[in-house]
Amino acid sequence: MVNLSVKIKDLALKNPVMTASGCSGFGEELADFYDVSQLGAILLKGITPRNRDGNLYPRMAETASGMLNAVGLQNKGVDYFISEIYPRIKNYDTNLIVNVNGSTVEEYIEVTEKINELDRVTAMELNISCPNVKEGGMAFGVSCPSAEYVTREIRKVYDKTLIVKLSPNVTDVTEIAKAVEAQGADSVSLVNTFLGMAIDSETRKPLLSTITGGLSGPAIKPIALRMVWQVSNAVKIPVIGLGGIMNAADAIEFLLAGASAVQVGTAIFKDPRIPLQIIDGIENYLQRHHFNDISQLIGGLQV
Repeated sequence: MVNLSVKIKDLALKNPVMTASGCSGFGEELADFYDVSQLGAILLKGITPRNRDGNLYPRMAETASGMLNAVGLQNKGVDYFISEIYPRIKNYDTNLIVNVNGSTVEEYIEVTEKINELDRVTAMELNISCPNVKEGGMAFGVSCPSAEYVTREIRKVYDKTLIVKLSPNVTDVTEIAKAVEAQGADSVSLVNTFLGMAIDSETRKPLLSTITGGLSGPAIKPIALRMVWQVSNAVKIPVIGLGGIMNAADAIEFLLAGASAVQVGTAIFKDPRIPLQIIDGIENYLQRHHFNDISQLIGGLQV
């Protein structure tokens, strides 16, 4: 037997494998296939203060080795989540982590204060890739001052484990990571999707209604892996890695690069059981290499 458990500040994970927000709803979809308590955590679909219908269709497109999405944070708002969804999922025997979104700092605070009251939500992931409407639509996470500001204000009203999800669409992701660490983030997760686009050459029209969207999947893994390695060497707080993880070997690379845990996203659309296969694969790897604790693997890159 090997020990797969890890800790992200006060967040205790039975293993380092989580789902990525937006790829499995609120966990109920996965529960149709297997017992979700086997996962280290479920990252719930992004939540906003009020109902959002999302972007017009089409809002997903397959690309070479990946996919583009422009769903637009479709959800029914935090109050609906608390009254209708939370009662159905609160007894899952794993960590529930809410992905919090807003267009202003005040909106982030509004959602956070309500989520903070839910006993079974053990952490929150602050999505700072949202557009700041007061700054002309620039995402909070693309500049140090705005990333610092929203993190500092959320830290004031949230007393559980705070994970800040970083955008890769920046010049130097380590500077953003250090900025949110300084304002009280307990962990950073990276990377979110890269901005991309796809065109139908026959119709000469974009494949997405929004023209551009977020690129995820195997195509972004080498870049995501590089960013995780850079950030893990730049901050003292735990790093959660994601971006193109399709199997156990991919996950192990992120752990070696310094990630304490990983999130699986696009792979779930291929096979919802892939997160379980990754857990088994990590355990098998540790046994083959005669490690008895996953801590011996984290940050173990030989350079």
